[in-house]
Amino acid sequence: MALQIKPRLPRTVITLGIVSLLNDASSEMLYPLLPFFLREHLGASVRFIGLVEGVAETAASLLKLFSGWLVDRVGRHKTLTFAGYALAGATRPLMAMATAAWQVFLLRFLDRVGKGIRTSPRDALLANACDESIRGMAFGFHRAMDHLGALVGPLLSSAILFFAPGNYRLVFFLAAIPALLSLAVLWWGVKEPKAPPSAVRAKTFSPLSYWRTLDVRFRWFLASVLLFTLSNSSDALLLLKAKQCGVGEAAIPLLWTWLHIVKSATTTHGGRLSDRWGRARTLLAGWLLYAAVYAAFAFAHTTWQAWLLFAVYGLYFGLTEGTERAFVADLVPPEKRGSGYGAYHFVVGVGMLPASVLFGVLWDFCGPPLAFLFGASLALSAAILLSVTVGSKGTVAQ
Repeated sequence: MALQIKPRLPRTVITLGIVSLLNDASSEMLYPLLPFFLREHLGASVRFIGLVEGVAETAASLLKLFSGWLVDRVGRHKTLTFAGYALAGATRPLMAMATAAWQVFLLRFLDRVGKGIRTSPRDALLANACDESIRGMAFGFHRAMDHLGALVGPLLSSAILFFAPGNYRLVFFLAAIPALLSLAVLWWGVKEPKAPPSAVRAKTFSPLSYWRTLDVRFRWFLASVLLFTLSNSSDALLLLKAKQCGVGEAAIPLLWTWLHIVKSATTTHGGRLSDRWGRARTLLAGWLLYAAVYAAFAFAHTTWQAWLLFAVYGLYFGLTEGTERAFVADLVPPEKRGSGYGAYHFVVGVGMLPASVLFGVLWDFCGPPLAFLFGASLALSAAILLSVTVGSKGTVAQ
């Protein structure tokens, strides 16, 4: 019997995973503390805090679209990725010196600008670094490292605040350390690849012209992703539901940590499953699992149900996060991958805000059960759209 050798991830993929772990640890050291810092130290209103996040995430979505177009035109995947991480990292110590809410607003905006600059070039760099046969595993590994960073960051913050209670500024200063380490790892650990011939002809960026350059098969995939994203409200609302199910305030951070543990443990395996089983099948399984979880949340009312559903919700991430990103690379040629990832991230960003707003309105006026059932129905509709436009092997039906 022939010995089966497990495929190995390329050095670039592993390095980018470490970069993501370090950067996310840095980001998550301060992100959970920002609302309290703005409210308690700088006197900002809740409306202002919401405005900060809304504007920042919208800017990031738009820049992901532009940076994807730009990297296809000029190449320099590593350079743009480094610039994005550097800009975000520079805001961490500056946040510690902020004395007014508008300064935090500006720095948070610049942080998201950095994310917008780096995300599409980084994903294209990752996709081009690995063979198609392990692409799902590669993206799954990258997402697993990202979630691991999201676990480490809050733990580091808690440790610092244990010895320096209420000293948010110290946490912000120290958050610069993993950010600087991520830049060093990226600079010396990743080589700038030889860029494929540019497929971008336009000298100026036009979203409409940009859309027309995308393959019709890829547009169907994006349409399905947009429909699904409209079902995917903020996870903060799931935490609110968990509290209604009896999870105490002190246990909410543990529940959130539990979710990230499941995500981190399953995304590599979910990506590998898509390499073997097919992207479309794996993605459909994840979306259907999501619909089932949301439908179950509509009727959940006990603590153990909340913990169980959060675990299954983590499995949905494991099945879909690496798979979706690998699917983009499957449907877009190498010379257009920056544009492809820009369009993908833009669609996800555009759908997130109305998804949470609509869910919140339904929650307030019709009750949580209807809100969750509506989300489940949208997810099911997205799965149906994907199934009728995409073949079992991930190619779009003609």
